Amino acid sequence: MLQQLLEPIFFAQCITSLFLAVLFLQSGIDKVVDYRGNQSWLIGHFAKSPLRSQVNFMLPVITLAEVAAGIFALLGAIELLRSGDRTFALYGAELAALDILMLFFGQRIAKEYAGAAALVPYFILCIIAIVLFSK
Repeated sequence: MLQQLLEPIFFAQCITSLFLAVLFLQSGIDKVVDYRGNQSWLIGHFAKSPLRSQVNFMLPVITLAEVAAGIFALLGAIELLRSGDRTFALYGAELAALDILMLFFGQRIAKEYAGAAALVPYFILCIIAIVLFSK
């Protein structure tokens, strides 16, 4: 297994899947643990946007998408190490890209352009991961 981990493509696949797992599990779990705090912040964040009445719908959707992306990415890393199978890692990266797209949409609608711009590197990483896991 150590020899396989030293192979650059395999190492990149494993470390990218682990990165996405940490990113999305931490964010999703934070939303579960501090649901009211996140809800309150989002209500204020979208107060002057067309999405102001959608926060109570959007928050569970985003939370579920983040937790699912994180779980799939974590399972993907485990499966990569266990058997070399990239299926779960690919699903995790695809869910992560969809989640980032939803977050990006919300930031743009709220005219929070700096927040939207901060999501671009994560989106690029997700696209790279999708390509990396599909090979």
